[in-house]
Amino acid sequence: MPVELRKRPAPKEPAAPPPAAKRGSSSSVKKLADKAKAAVTGSGSKKSPTTTIPDVAVTEPEQPATTETSAPIIPETVPAVPETAPAKANGAAKGSGKLAVGETIDLEGFGGTVQTHDGSSVTVKELVEKSGAGVVLFTYPKASTPGCTNQACFFRDNYAPITGASLAVYGLSTDSPKANTTFATKQKLQYPLLCDPNATLTSAIGLKKPGPGKSTTRGVVIIDKQGVLRLWEQAGPEKTVKAVLEYIKSQGMTETGAPAAVAAPPADDPVASEEAAKLADPDTKMDEAPLVRTPTKAEQDAAETAAEVGESAAKLDGTPQP
Repeated sequence: MPVELRKRPAPKEPAAPPPAAKRGSSSSVKKLADKAKAAVTGSGSKKSPTTTIPDVAVTEPEQPATTETSAPIIPETVPAVPETAPAKANGAAKGSGKLAVGETIDLEGFGGTVQTHDGSSVTVKELVEKSGAGVVLFTYPKASTPGCTNQACFFRDNYAPITGASLAVYGLSTDSPKANTTFATKQKLQYPLLCDPNATLTSAIGLKKPGPGKSTTRGVVIIDKQGVLRLWEQAGPEKTVKAVLEYIKSQGMTETGAPAAVAAPPADDPVASEEAAKLADPDTKMDEAPLVRTPTKAEQDAAETAAEVGESAAKLDGTPQP
């Protein structure tokens, strides 16, 4: 049988999309906005009919970025920071400022441990305990310099009245034991020099120069047997020793049986130094001591008479006189 061929119908064209709604004029948009505002606020004398407002995409203006930072919220459970207790003016590594005269110092650990120029380790507490009435500490910037030499010699020459009042004398600097040994030997100092290279004791008594270095300010302090600061003076070489002598005088302190040492003579006079050492030595025999007494009138007359008798005897003997 013959095959009947049927013609396929042509495909239908897709329906054209509806034309886009024309955008209304600015006046139409404004009218719609006014109606919407009236509907929301209920303004106007007449009730506004329900109006369908087409969905219009409204883009909100961008808010300007703010630079303010909101403060953090601190919860109430945060523990309070404990207050730091104020540092006392005394004790080890304490007392970086000037001490007050009349203040009682806690000598336990005060100023740390220092060395005498001969190498012995000591503390201020030990020095005070073995003293009669307290200690005198005079500070100097550098051993063997002119001003420091004058200061050390002033205390050397006034050693007797100071120690006679039962006060022990010590020089204090940040010099090494070697430098202070040379200084003490050359100037014939009869008291120890304390070596404080880390400026612990110098800082504790308030006589370290401000700043990162370890320089010492020239001055003098007196700490009595009970640990009370009796004198604090920052002054020149001569004024430091005068301040100590004035303190002794004002306190009515006198010699209390302490051995009164003979003041050392100037370092450049070895003969005078030897004679002073003999007088200070209790083992020196009387016939070795230099005679400085002036003969009396009777002794002079006796000497003249003896000379005349000697001359007369020589004439009778026929011995020619020289």
